[in-house]
Amino acid sequence: MSSAGERTVNGKRELTEGLAAQILDHIRGGVPVGTHLTAQELAERFSVSRFPVGQALQLLAAKGALTHQRNRGYFVSDVKGVSPESLGLATRDDASDVYFRMADDHLHGRLPDPASEAFLKETYQLTKAQLNAVLGRIAQEGWAERRPGYGWSFSPMLTTPESLEQTYRVRLALEPAALVEPTYRLDPDIAARCREAELRLLRGAIETDSADALHERGVRFHEAIVGASGNPFFLEAVRRINRVRRLLSYRSMIDRKRYRQQCEEHLQILDLLERERNEEASQALRRHLEHTIGNLQEIRPILEH
Repeated sequence: MSSAGERTVNGKRELTEGLAAQILDHIRGGVPVGTHLTAQELAERFSVSRFPVGQALQLLAAKGALTHQRNRGYFVSDVKGVSPESLGLATRDDASDVYFRMADDHLHGRLPDPASEAFLKETYQLTKAQLNAVLGRIAQEGWAERRPGYGWSFSPMLTTPESLEQTYRVRLALEPAALVEPTYRLDPDIAARCREAELRLLRGAIETDSADALHERGVRFHEAIVGASGNPFFLEAVRRINRVRRLLSYRSMIDRKRYRQQCEEHLQILDLLERERNEEASQALRRHLEHTIGNLQEIRPILEH
């Protein structure tokens, strides 16, 4: 029988390895070799505190996926052919699993408001480190906040199909415009990694990837092509939207039939961008987002369930 101390150590190790696997997937999705990774940017992206990010970066550096320069930080190494599995990272992240359970309970009104940390630890069978990771992620996404002296309150923000559709309409205004910025340049290595991610899904990962992984793949694609605009304000706006829409968007992934079409549309957009036909790519991206908005209407019963 394992002791509480062993469970805590194992929980921290799973959290670190799960986060390291997410960061590696993020790098493989289009981060160029030599890029400086900051704990703050990664903490915001994955909705955790800087401390577990620092531990995950140390682990990736020890396994050769990053290089560490004293007083400068961590930089991306060549990760071609590298995967979480090849580095021996545990891709199962209990904190992520619990995040989705808690999100589902919140959407169904099953979470008391406010809820004490003791109640949440007992209900979801978490260590303190895991609970802090989950609540930190939720707080950064904007649907919970710590109450002075007592537990956590959960916000109704983004718990309706209408609010999810509103985020897509903002993206519809922003993302196609980013593709026709005069400073636009899509790095060929980033384009190649985006293409491989889509082809991997078409080869069968649509059915086998977790909802979290599918969501991250879509986020990485859109942030990669928007980030190539040369205008950082487009990317910052899209990142903020992506952080707050996860609560409902993961539920929409219950129905995966539409993902093949989405992958094919992503590949078409990449083809046009690589041929520097940005006006056409912008129009294709607009149609792609309009299709997604239309799909939201079809899966509305799932979102409201």
